[in-house]
Amino acid sequence: MTAQNFKGRSLLCWLDYTAEEIRYLLDLSRQVKEEAKRGEAHRRFTGKTLALLFEKRSTRTRCAFETAFGEEGGHPVFLSTQDIHLGVKEALEDTARVLGRMFSAIQFRGYKQSTAETLAQYSGVPVYNGLTDSFHPTQALADIQTLEENFGNAAGKKLCFVGDGRNNVARSLLVICAKLGIHVTVITPPELNPDPALLALCEPLARSSGAEIQIAADVDAAAGAHALYTDVWVSMGEEAHKDERKRLLGPYQVNQALMDRTGRKDSIFMHCLPAVKGEEVTADVLDGPQSRAWDEAENRKHTIKAIMLATLSGDAL
Repeated sequence: MTAQNFKGRSLLCWLDYTAEEIRYLLDLSRQVKEEAKRGEAHRRFTGKTLALLFEKRSTRTRCAFETAFGEEGGHPVFLSTQDIHLGVKEALEDTARVLGRMFSAIQFRGYKQSTAETLAQYSGVPVYNGLTDSFHPTQALADIQTLEENFGNAAGKKLCFVGDGRNNVARSLLVICAKLGIHVTVITPPELNPDPALLALCEPLARSSGAEIQIAADVDAAAGAHALYTDVWVSMGEEAHKDERKRLLGPYQVNQALMDRTGRKDSIFMHCLPAVKGEEVTADVLDGPQSRAWDEAENRKHTIKAIMLATLSGDAL
């Protein structure tokens, strides 16, 4: 494979990428992380511009995109819904056309997956999904990089997501794990089981890669897990359901007792952040020696830089 496979492509969901392509991006992510550790400075985005469209607040996604792009000599421009017309007064298709004339690429973080898809269809430049209600692909790539930093090639390893099985992180992990041959278990109350339509897409991918997909209501399914992963119980936009989510997910808190259920001394804890200590995870786990949440947060930057290098320059490796 050459980097030309990526030039000009958007990243909306990992369903659009092959396992070989995802592996290439992981290799590139490791390269740019090693460059950063050596203190190397490159200017591979000189003369390029990035529009950062945000409907939802962000810490890691915004900081990762801005620093990754700026350090390489590019110019990122932050645009919230208070700054531009995003489907209000001006048609979304028209906004996409205008931004495509002025920017080298677009990042979108917001609610509807269809918004990211429309931006990609009409802008003519790469569009990166920084999070929608459906998928969070840049987070998932950082998650796999973190898993592999601890266990080597992730194929055949077991990753357990504990919490709301419908959320964008769980959905993205199902896809990327199915592509890469990673055994993925979603431990969730039946009321919050993953979307059957998504599972139907992932199951043939898993058969092809050797991955095993399991949906379980019992936390005993964590046995043998290399990593336990959780996310907040109440996603942005679902605040009205807070009490119901807490009732359903209370038995699924990741605490030290659950970490011990893996039966592995080397198992790690993962979280996409931000975390609500005392709800989905206890403070002793998040801040403890098994936690890799802070490595994940750093890896957001390296994986995002790799995605942009591949899709904008086409000659990163």
